[in-house]
Amino acid sequence: MGESGGGGGCCPPMDLMRSEPMQLVQLIVPMESAHLTVSYLGDLGLVQFKDLNSEKSPFQRTYAAQIKRCGEMARKIRFFKDQMSKAGILAKEMAEKENDIDLDDVEVKLGELEAELVEINANNDKLQRSYNELMEYKLVLQKAGDFFSSAHRSATAQQTEAESPRAGADLLESPLLQEEKSIDSTKQVKLGFLTGLVPREKSMVFERILFRATRGNIFIRQSVIEEPVIDPNSGEKAEKNVFVVFYSGERAKSKILKICEAFGANRYPFSEDLGKQAQMITEVSGRLTELKTTIDAGLGQRNILLQTIGDKFELWNLKVRKEKAIYHTLNMLSLDVTKKCLVAEGWSPVFASKEIQDALERAAVDSNSQVGSIFQVLRTKELPPTYFRTNKFTSAIQEIVDAYGVAKYQEANPGVFTIVTFPFLFAVMFGDWGHGICLLLATMYLIVREKKLASQKLGDIMEMAFGGRYVIMMMSLFSIYTGLIYNEFFSIPFPLFAPSAYDCRDASCSEATTIGLIKVRDTYPFGLDPVWRGTRSELPFLNSLKMKMSILLGVSQMNLGIIMSYFNAIFFKSSVNIWFMFVPQMIFLNSLFGYLSVLIIIKWCTGSQADLYHTMIYMFLSPTDELGENQLFPYQNTVQLVLLFLALVSVPCMLLPKPFILKKQHEARHQGQSYAPLEETDESLHVETNGGSHGNGEFEFSEVFVNQLIHTIEFVLGAVSNTASYLRLWALSLAHSELSSVFYEKVLLLAWGYNNVLILIVGIIVFVFATVGVLLVMETLSAFLHALRLHWVEFQNKFYEGDGYKFAPFTFILTGNEDE
Repeated sequence: MGESGGGGGCCPPMDLMRSEPMQLVQLIVPMESAHLTVSYLGDLGLVQFKDLNSEKSPFQRTYAAQIKRCGEMARKIRFFKDQMSKAGILAKEMAEKENDIDLDDVEVKLGELEAELVEINANNDKLQRSYNELMEYKLVLQKAGDFFSSAHRSATAQQTEAESPRAGADLLESPLLQEEKSIDSTKQVKLGFLTGLVPREKSMVFERILFRATRGNIFIRQSVIEEPVIDPNSGEKAEKNVFVVFYSGERAKSKILKICEAFGANRYPFSEDLGKQAQMITEVSGRLTELKTTIDAGLGQRNILLQTIGDKFELWNLKVRKEKAIYHTLNMLSLDVTKKCLVAEGWSPVFASKEIQDALERAAVDSNSQVGSIFQVLRTKELPPTYFRTNKFTSAIQEIVDAYGVAKYQEANPGVFTIVTFPFLFAVMFGDWGHGICLLLATMYLIVREKKLASQKLGDIMEMAFGGRYVIMMMSLFSIYTGLIYNEFFSIPFPLFAPSAYDCRDASCSEATTIGLIKVRDTYPFGLDPVWRGTRSELPFLNSLKMKMSILLGVSQMNLGIIMSYFNAIFFKSSVNIWFMFVPQMIFLNSLFGYLSVLIIIKWCTGSQADLYHTMIYMFLSPTDELGENQLFPYQNTVQLVLLFLALVSVPCMLLPKPFILKKQHEARHQGQSYAPLEETDESLHVETNGGSHGNGEFEFSEVFVNQLIHTIEFVLGAVSNTASYLRLWALSLAHSELSSVFYEKVLLLAWGYNNVLILIVGIIVFVFATVGVLLVMETLSAFLHALRLHWVEFQNKFYEGDGYKFAPFTFILTGNEDE
């Protein structure tokens, strides 16, 4: 359930093995105290209400109007939040208590502030639009003015050189068109022009369309604006060009206006007279200065208003969210026949009964209700929700288990063992005490600063790492432990606990081989002897060691899973599951792979050269053949025959008896015994939840038999595949060790060998980044996922059904942080 706990000091000790005992309670609450009662229960956070109005639509429920009202206030608060975010104003932390404000006052205040803010925004938008239009107009005046002044200077220069006075006059009358030979300058044509701005990405298409629409009877000039301008219509920055289009006739003008509108080109008036152009630029500049001053004043007023909102924002937000949650919960309650009381039903932990009753009494007193609320426990056969009380240390592990499936009510919780086995199996694959220390330092930073980091908004990856900080801490500690066993510190061995037990026989002995080494001291006391590192026999030795170790760990954890199924059967009083599930499963698994584990230990203890592959294969293919040099103990052949026989017999014991026994029990109950009164509801519930008795409803023998057949086949085949799956411990441990060795030898030592400071610095940087990126990030994630797989599939499928549903009480704890 995340980091959760009981409501008060009367709670019993936290039990992770079984979920909390739950009860279905009924509350009969007077209308006048209903709101306060739900509010106090929300503060308590120990009641999961059932929806007693599921047949009604949201609009038909009692408090639909209040929810609509709260929804409207929530919309206003979201509007304020958006405005504050745009203005860069942060909401202040809550200084007042939520109980000090009234919802009606909040509603009035929010309405007034929204109206004022909307009005200020509307005025600012109008002023900003006018400002942006004037900015564009100023650019048009400048750029188009440059067209005309440039053309006028050119025409004047040509006039002085012209021989004919009439030609000079023509040049002055239409200076821009003198450059185009396509228009006959001898004809007296009345020309008009339009100016404006067009988006730069549309400028070429705009020019082409204009040319085609007027059949070439236009002349257009464009000038690029270097800096992006703010478009008055969209309010966004855009790159634009200033254009001047010359045309002849009203028909051409009409076409040009339509094309400008289609291309989003903003048009502005322009005078051909140079004197008027200068006057217009002066006027526009003056108006821009005035508008800028007015806009700044408006923004200052808006920021003051938003600052006022920010002072109370968190308080109002929490109040509205709480009220909305309360009314949503009240809508789940049903009216009694008198319409004076509300009836609620919900699940709560048994230990919370006293706290719930105290909350009901306080609500009745504080609301001045003349009638108290009624609390009673209902008997039911409905499956209760699962509730584990966790703390910040155990919550992450419980989330890992729940990700596979929520435990059925009071089913054995794998999380108890996963707290230790998960980080340990991770460390078996990740074992390096140098890398473990790096991981521990990063985790300690998260733990030491957890109070500060808990209040900050982190990224998705950092949020996951922070939530699992204690799991990562355990992973790093176990990695240091297994790293000491492997004797690896960034792949470098150290004689930490004693000198190596071996030494060279003579001077010709080389470090690259174990030939010539003799034992001169006591066996290395803890972990691997450092002498193995770098020798030719290192890899075969470590392969053999880690492979056998993986099998031992895997068989141990699978046996633990089967033993947990025994405790489940004892708890739910299912003798069928004990004798025809637990016993044959233990016999089958240990007759084969338990026996293999014993052979591994005997071989280690005796130093025998027996081939265990040969022994296990021919145990099936030729069980009566003599073992010869592969024999590890007397009468081994007889023991193998007995174990093989037990394994074969256990398969039909798993498959056949249980369906027939369940059928017989079902028939016995329906011969009159099924109508006997139930002595204890909880016991009947326990049998139904895990006993597989099929006591209620129709009993389908074929369905039960097929289900048992599937479980039997899955276990038999899974015993082999699951054991093989644990070899990933060996594979990933070897990969991690070899990668670490490659980075050390081929990067760090290679750079050191050049006797060059620059190369050494580059080598150290590459080594650090490779170690962090590959070994501390990618390898950590890889080992984490493989450890997750081993727990979800190989361990939990032996006993864990995981088809329950989580206890989700009505609570205000996360109300302030939830998004609408």
